[in-house]
Amino acid sequence: MHGSYVSPQATLGANVKIGRFCIVEEGVVLADGVVLEDYAMVLSGASIGARTKIGTYTKIGRGVRIGEDCSFTSFCEIRDRCNLGDRVLMGSRGTLSAGTVVEDEVVMKYAFVVTDTPDLTKNDEKSVGRLKRKSRFGASVVIMPSVTIGENAEIGACSQVRKDVPDNQVWFGTPAKYYREVDGTATPATAPVRKLALAR
Repeated sequence: MHGSYVSPQATLGANVKIGRFCIVEEGVVLADGVVLEDYAMVLSGASIGARTKIGTYTKIGRGVRIGEDCSFTSFCEIRDRCNLGDRVLMGSRGTLSAGTVVEDEVVMKYAFVVTDTPDLTKNDEKSVGRLKRKSRFGASVVIMPSVTIGENAEIGACSQVRKDVPDNQVWFGTPAKYYREVDGTATPATAPVRKLALAR
């Protein structure tokens, strides 16, 4: 804990490991076995579940809830009031906008971003996204405001997702479009043209 600051009002479980130059503010709860690597920041009121690892230079915002057995590599930012389930994985340089909901077992590769935007009809309340259980994302994916990604869906690398993705579908591209079902099948109405051409 060389050079780190841990508030006296923070609660630390058993076997918590805190690296160098970390900040843990008041009201933070770190459950058993949490690891904070060097230069990590956990702001006031955040709660981190058992055995979760927070990587180097990662910032956890105010009031964030993170479940058990999660892992965040270097330079991630989880902004205020995000709610994350168990066994969530995020690669380096990922960002979740304030209020984003991430369900259990979601995998986000590096440079993943969930964006937000003010809703002018609701006093600038921001509209944010939801990533449902077991959804998976390649590197450099951008999720636009208010988009929901369905359970067990897959989004290809470098995609920009502008509308909701149903459960169990694979989408990719900019803007992202339907490609096939996760099980490898494609519905006739949306089957890729190249597959139809090969059938002739």
